[in-house]
Amino acid sequence: MNGTSRFEAQQRADEIRIFRKELARLEAEGIVEAGDEKFEAIFRHHDQILSHLARSFDVDRDIRSRQLSWGMKIASFLGALALAASAFFLFHQFWGGLSDTTQVLILIAAPLLFFSATMKIREKDTTGYFTKLAAMVTFACFVLDISMLGQIFDLTPSDKALLPWAALAFLLAYSCDLRLLLAAGIVCIAAFIAARFGTWGGLYWLDFGSRPENFIPVSVILFFFPQFFSHEDRPEFPPIYRVFAILFCLLPMLVLSSWGNGSYLEWDSKSVEHFYQLAGFAVSAILVWAGLRRQWVEVVNTGVVFFAIFLYTKFYDWWWDLFPKYLFFLVVGLTAVLFLFILKRLRESARSAQ
Repeated sequence: MNGTSRFEAQQRADEIRIFRKELARLEAEGIVEAGDEKFEAIFRHHDQILSHLARSFDVDRDIRSRQLSWGMKIASFLGALALAASAFFLFHQFWGGLSDTTQVLILIAAPLLFFSATMKIREKDTTGYFTKLAAMVTFACFVLDISMLGQIFDLTPSDKALLPWAALAFLLAYSCDLRLLLAAGIVCIAAFIAARFGTWGGLYWLDFGSRPENFIPVSVILFFFPQFFSHEDRPEFPPIYRVFAILFCLLPMLVLSSWGNGSYLEWDSKSVEHFYQLAGFAVSAILVWAGLRRQWVEVVNTGVVFFAIFLYTKFYDWWWDLFPKYLFFLVVGLTAVLFLFILKRLRESARSAQ
């Protein structure tokens, strides 16, 4: 079990639980006999594995434990938000009475102390929940500190602040195996790259969102990043990169399919909208096909969702004012049924190919 991550450990525990549940069903149906020596040996082996996983990774061994774990995840997230808000208001409560030197020293020391505390907690926290809480507070304090240092020295707001934020988020994500902070790092680096493209296009960096196409180059980088850098010890990370890549590609296309004036393309608004409508359909379909081939469930699901959104958006544009409302929703319902048949055929093709 060397090199196993908590994600893989939980998968193994779930597989053992499912195996035992199916075996119990087979015993009840009389297909296998209870008390068989081979099965007893398997149970003993599984008990040893579960004990090891519970000691090393604090895995959930049953449904009740998993439900409680979700409660702990929510509690750690809300606790991190509350502690970060507490730090923010604490700073502002006493900030005016401190000298500039004291303020700078506090802002430098706070994230270092929180980061050190996070690393210490990680060494002793097998559950990961307290580590997650400490890491998110560290990240929130660092973001706050950079912002306040800029105010102290009267610095012009810059997109360059996104780089240290992203760096710390990635460092904490990979050090502590935290998907939420990985998402935060992805958002920060995506915003920085989009802002850079916006400034190269003549925009003020805070206005980069007015040109949704600024995010499309980011999506290409994010989608292929896991292919060039191994994530064997973090198998849950590549799907996050791919989902955000799809969002940063298809959301701008969805916006531009209804708002052609936001494009860099020097076409008339309607031509831009028609182009991105077709592009949205094509990219969504390609993603579904690629996801099925590579067995990327998250890519298939996200691609299907966006294909449906693009399709229903066109239905609205074409027929909302033309058809009676009952007929419009009938067409939408029949289209959903058609989708079910198509996806069913795709699933059957995938099964036959295995």
